[in-house]
Amino acid sequence: MKVLILSLALVAPAAFANQELAKSKNCLACHALDTKLVGPAYKDVAAKYAKDKDAYKKLAEKIQKGGSGVWGPVPMPANPQVSPAEAETLAKWVLTVK
Repeated sequence: MKVLILSLALVAPAAFANQELAKSKNCLACHALDTKLVGPAYKDVAAKYAKDKDAYKKLAEKIQKGGSGVWGPVPMPANPQVSPAEAETLAKWVLTVK
């Protein structure tokens, strides 16, 4: 039981911290964890790219530069306030959402 509690204590802060990063970078204005808003739900993004080992690189680039056509007609705008390291952190986090 102690191992489980310790494991949850180690995992939960990282997940929360990355959700807070998404909030601070205004990602949650268009995305939610499990519901489509303007953009797709993060769980849907994670499912779509689950078998792509390089998905985090593609998503990190899209977070910074924007993109269109993958999830419908609404384009994702570039987010210049996100650094390359933050974009990679966010992309890796998004791919863990279930």
